[in-house]
Amino acid sequence: MRINSNNLIQTNTVAANGDAVLPDQGADFAAKLEKAVAASTKAGKGKESAADAIAKRKEDAKLKTACKDMEAVFLNMMLTQMRATVPKGNLIGESSGEKIMQSLLDTELTKNMSQAGGIGLADMLYRQLSKSTVKGQAVR
Repeated sequence: MRINSNNLIQTNTVAANGDAVLPDQGADFAAKLEKAVAASTKAGKGKESAADAIAKRKEDAKLKTACKDMEAVFLNMMLTQMRATVPKGNLIGESSGEKIMQSLLDTELTKNMSQAGGIGLADMLYRQLSKSTVKGQAVR
């Protein structure tokens, strides 16, 4: 058995009993070694792609959450501005506590609206940002 300049194992032949030429055990070892290297290379690629897929799913989940939060903020601002256009009644004055409670109610209401599907803004943002994210990753 010899190792050539490319660090590959070359098989030798060993004469047994003068006439018969048998390959030595290096050939079997070289074949087994090549199979093991090929198998580990395939397994390593599979693990990397699985890890990449898990990371991509986590990033997608973060992006979806951020888009839904953005839609909730937009809806909250819209609802606040809509309430500002409604004339206030003079029968009962509006206290600062009532303003705070109305603001908290609006915040929770718009979060629930966004989680339930909202006006579709989160979906549009997600589609647009996921396209640019894929393009940005390809450029890297």
